[in-house]
Amino acid sequence: MRRREFITLMGGATAAWPRVARAQQPERMRRIGVLTYTTPDEPESQARITALAQGLQEAGWTVGRNLRIDVRWSGGDPMRLRKDATDLVALGLDVLVAGAGPTTQALQEASRTVPIVFAQLVDPVGARAVRSLARPGGNITGFTQFEYGLSAKWLELLREIAPQISRVGIMRDSIGAVGIGQWAVIGVAASLLGVELSPLDLDVASDTEAIVSEFASGPDGGLIVVVGTAPTIQRERIVALAARHRLPTVYPYRFFVEAGGLVSYGPNLIDLYRRTAGYVDRILKGEKPGDLPVQAPTKFELVVNLKTAKALGIDMPESLLARADEVIE
Repeated sequence: MRRREFITLMGGATAAWPRVARAQQPERMRRIGVLTYTTPDEPESQARITALAQGLQEAGWTVGRNLRIDVRWSGGDPMRLRKDATDLVALGLDVLVAGAGPTTQALQEASRTVPIVFAQLVDPVGARAVRSLARPGGNITGFTQFEYGLSAKWLELLREIAPQISRVGIMRDSIGAVGIGQWAVIGVAASLLGVELSPLDLDVASDTEAIVSEFASGPDGGLIVVVGTAPTIQRERIVALAARHRLPTVYPYRFFVEAGGLVSYGPNLIDLYRRTAGYVDRILKGEKPGDLPVQAPTKFELVVNLKTAKALGIDMPESLLARADEVIE
């Protein structure tokens, strides 16, 4: 081998050694935290966390290799929620993900610097979480789950299923602006349809059976379960009570109908959590949350449970069944 070739070869090999060494180093572990307002035994909540993890995996992140996810389950307890938010911030995480309910507010109060992505916030501008949908600003962005106008569709759907209904109980969280906003929109639609509304306010410790039983004592009644933490946590009890008192009921999410509810119309929450993973990925790669516009849901689902309809003696309109995304028989 010629001397010049030998020197060139060794020089190239020497230059390659640092690259090889760097390639053999373990990947940097990035950490995200998820704050929920539900409990770990909630199958739907577990499905949302799974969807988030799957979305991150599709973006190239692997839990245990270059990503760790810390989840806090606050179980509908406001005091615990605030503590969980503070604890997550103290971990020095790269990104925080806010679930349903007041989780976004709790995380914002805990930190104005750690990037936050909310997965299903209602009215983020009205809640003062962001400056605008197009330019959120600050350390936060995310996804809305619906506009208040959707609430009127629940009443229209209930009257389509059971035209005789003249009284409607609105099951909502006892605190927070979300329940009030949905009530206001339904109230406008009810006045046009000549329907009497009754607020059925809940929290996680409410005597739901007594509340529903009192409402069901009157004639021609039906229920609308609006978006809220307490109704979600108590969904199996609400579904059972609606069946016992033979109350036609419209729900905001498909998992109520999977639990035996009559009909639901609302966003696909699993899809929102997969899309949330996309924003987390972009932030981990250097983008600022305040520059990422708040996005609305793109998938809505109408789900009907024919078995429940039969038990209630309801003949579902063929036009509604034709529109349904899923019919459970």
